[in-house]
Amino acid sequence: MTDSTPTYTHQPGGSGLKIPILFGVVIALVAANVYLFLQVDRLHADIAKMRESILTEITNLRESSTVTTQANRRNVETLRDELEAARRQASMAAGQAKTEATKRAEDLARRLELEAKRQQEQVSSAITEVKQANEETAQKVGAVSTEVGAVKTEVAAAKSELNQTLSNLKRVFGELDSHASLIATNSKELDALRALGDRNYFEFRIRKAKQPQKVGDIAVKVKKTDTKRNKYTIELLADDKTVEKKDRTINEPVQFYVAKARQPYELVVNQVNKDEIVGYLATPKVQSARK
Repeated sequence: MTDSTPTYTHQPGGSGLKIPILFGVVIALVAANVYLFLQVDRLHADIAKMRESILTEITNLRESSTVTTQANRRNVETLRDELEAARRQASMAAGQAKTEATKRAEDLARRLELEAKRQQEQVSSAITEVKQANEETAQKVGAVSTEVGAVKTEVAAAKSELNQTLSNLKRVFGELDSHASLIATNSKELDALRALGDRNYFEFRIRKAKQPQKVGDIAVKVKKTDTKRNKYTIELLADDKTVEKKDRTINEPVQFYVAKARQPYELVVNQVNKDEIVGYLATPKVQSARK
C-alpha cells in the first residue's frame, strides 16, 4: 500500500493580498464606527430636543392647568357669590311679598267690612222705604177705592143718563129701511148714538158752494136752503153717481145705498141756516157689498 501524503504548493504573492483586504476591512469598520458614532450623537441630540420639548409641553400644561384651575376656582367662587346673593334677594323678596300680601289682606278685610256696612245701611234704608211705600200704598189704595166707588157712581149715573137719552131719541122710519132709526137732534144725543157702537158718525157743516164737500166716503153739495120752513135741497155724490134730495126737512133721515154696504147710509140735518146746513152722516160699521 502506497502512503498518500498531501502536497502543499506554495504560491508566491498570496500574503500580499491579505494585507490590503485586512486594511480595507479595518477602514470599513472604522468608517462604520464613525458613522454609528455620528448616528448615536445625532440620536442623543434628537432625544435631548425631544426631552426639552416634552418638558416644555409639560410645563405649559402645568401652567395651563394652573390657570384653568384658578379660573375654574374663580368661576366657582363667582357662582357661589351669585347664588348667595340670589338667596338673599329671594329671602328679601319673600319677606316683602309676605308683607305686601298681609297688607293687601288687611286692605281687603277693611273694604269688605266697609262694603258690608254700606250694604247693611242700604238694606235698612230700603226696609224703611218699603215700610213707607207700604203705608203710602195703603193710603193710595184707600184713595183709589174711594175714587173707584166715585167712578162707579159716575158710570152708573152716566149709564142712566145715556139710557135716558136713548129713550128720548126720536125713532123715525126711513124711506129705504123698514126698521125705525134713532135720530139725534143735538151733540149730546149724537154722543149717545156713538156709545151704542152700531154705526160710524161724521158731523158736518156745509155751506153752499160750487164744489161739493166731502163727508166720510161721500160728497154733499148744498143747492138751496129755506130757513123759514127748515127745508133744504142737496146733491149726494156716491159711487160716481149724483142723486138730488129735494125739499127735505130737519131731523129727517135721508137714506141712500152705496155699492159697498148692505145697510143704507143715513144723512140727518139738524139745523138749516142761510146757505148752510149742519148735521151728521151715519154709515154702517160693517162694510159688505150688496148682492
